[in-house]
Amino acid sequence: MPDESSAEKRVEPMVLKPVGVIGSPYSAMNEAPFQGRFTEDESVIEVYDEFADALKDMETSRYLIVLYWAHLADRKTLQTVTPWGPEVRGVFACRSPSRPNPIQFCVVELLERDGSRLTVRGLDAVDGSYLLDIKPYSSRIDSIPDVHIGWFKDRDDGPTAL
Repeated sequence: MPDESSAEKRVEPMVLKPVGVIGSPYSAMNEAPFQGRFTEDESVIEVYDEFADALKDMETSRYLIVLYWAHLADRKTLQTVTPWGPEVRGVFACRSPSRPNPIQFCVVELLERDGSRLTVRGLDAVDGSYLLDIKPYSSRIDSIPDVHIGWFKDRDDGPTAL
């Protein structure tokens, strides 16, 4: 296992290439839902033409994992208050969009595919967010039953499914 000093020294540039862009009804971070699955709003994911072939058979999946870049997030934020309490939490212990690398993860319902456009329900992205990747969601692969966030499990005022 590398020590801290060697981990800090191995900072190599990473290049992420957007594969599309998200059109959503939210123009600001404070308009987006705290979790996409708690909204019925629809969004359109536009996959760039050069990646359109990667959508082959996409319509055979009802749910998708969408990874996107939260372009309006504050990358300097390391701690935050969540919507469910006054306590300050580290961003790695919660799902705040503001974090050192604002890569977001959302499971959405695929409503329609029209060429390289995917209409989805339940996406919490702000309009104009860059699409990083899409994967099919499988409850057999991606779900671990009865798992909760430790600091959240005894709360009565928030969604216990988190």
